[in-house]
Amino acid sequence: MKIFSDFDLKGKKVIMRVDFNVPLNANLEVNDDSRLRAALPSIKLLIEKGASLILMSHLGRPKNGPENKFSLRHIVKPLSDLLKQEVQFIDDCIGEKVQKKADKLQAGEILLLENLRFYPEEKAGDKAFAKQLAALAGFYVNDAFGTAHRAHASTSVIAQFFAGKKAAGLLMAREVKEANRIMNHPVKPFTVILGGAKVSDKIPVIDNLMKLADHILIGGGMAYTFIAAKGGKIGKSICEPEQYNLCLQLLEKADRLGVNIHLPVDSIIADQFDENAKISNAEIDQIPENYLGLDIGAKSAKMFRDVILSSNTVLWNGPMGVFEMKAFSGGTRVIAFAIAEATGNGCFSLVGGGDSVAAVNQMHLSGDISFVSTGGGAMLEFLEGKTLPGLLAIEN
Repeated sequence: MKIFSDFDLKGKKVIMRVDFNVPLNANLEVNDDSRLRAALPSIKLLIEKGASLILMSHLGRPKNGPENKFSLRHIVKPLSDLLKQEVQFIDDCIGEKVQKKADKLQAGEILLLENLRFYPEEKAGDKAFAKQLAALAGFYVNDAFGTAHRAHASTSVIAQFFAGKKAAGLLMAREVKEANRIMNHPVKPFTVILGGAKVSDKIPVIDNLMKLADHILIGGGMAYTFIAAKGGKIGKSICEPEQYNLCLQLLEKADRLGVNIHLPVDSIIADQFDENAKISNAEIDQIPENYLGLDIGAKSAKMFRDVILSSNTVLWNGPMGVFEMKAFSGGTRVIAFAIAEATGNGCFSLVGGGDSVAAVNQMHLSGDISFVSTGGGAMLEFLEGKTLPGLLAIEN
């Protein structure tokens, strides 16, 4: 994969796809600037190399064209503050007005375009829309690993207009390098920790990583489908009965391959999905009918922690419970701190997936993890062994 630093871009106009899909609070202020910070090395190096830079991104999921709450104008000040440089903004991403603004851009200047998804053509991968974006610059960089699994106009289709003039950004290159390290050269013992709500989202990952992992720890809502498939009583816990057979097949396959799949043995339960609900503890296969499991219990957390601390490579995707609610955040906290401790002891750790990354940031542990990925769905598909359109476009 070519990286933009391999090219002489002095005096060149560069258009770069970044992932500024950041959370905004009720006042439309950036809640978590980690994705902005992740893009800084590429932005700064391009400016140092004498390029003029056009940034494009999406934000949220607008459905009916321009909406203020999804405008990238809310990113301008925090990005300018991080760069210690003015970032110009234009309230569109294609058209004559945008072309004129791009043409006037001088070396060292930065222009942020409006939300690409204000146009349905972005998600549709429309070639004409991509061509208009491409007309703004002479070189294309993709630094948005978080959207590399999407065949959208700005992430994949646009690259065809930049033959020999396209490359990965520093973040994209690092993401691929660290993910490949996990997939190709994990130092044993290798432990995979998977959580989140739906087992259907993670079955392909479990299946693909089984040939590499020594241990697979399963928590979050997905654990209850495994428990129910084995005949356990899970009350009102989230469950996907249509996945029972696949869960049992995975357990059998793991047994054949000598992979240890660790399921929780206990659960923090509540009589409703609410932090102020009646809360109790239960064996995970003996949850009363009127209760639902919302976190792994203390015995499970200790069991998982012991496995993590005995590992030399750890991959984590998905929380152990509803960590946004303090009452059900204990399991996720134990996992996060155990990974940080293992990393301090020399283990290589990679955390990927929006909720896992949010948990690590919330606990101020990102500096204690070997690599925190910006890609949720992209990282999952990479771990499944899929080809990512955004990567393929800049490799070809």
